[in-house]
Amino acid sequence: MMPLTLANVGEENMIKRIGGSPEVKKHLKNLGFVAGGNVTVVAAMSGNVIVNVKEARVAISKEMAQKIMI
Repeated sequence: MMPLTLANVGEENMIKRIGGSPEVKKHLKNLGFVAGGNVTVVAAMSGNVIVNVKEARVAISKEMAQKIMI
């Protein structure tokens, strides 16, 4: 298990766990990040990532990406 920030660009990964406070978990769930779901990193810049999740493209900060374990 590793944080989303370490994922390779273009590689599809399964989300294993979401960390952080209840507010952070709820925010990520609303964006489509749920355990068992798939996520693909489209681009990464300085730790910030753009991902495809649930047929949508979402940009998240390095801090948020580190709470998503794949």
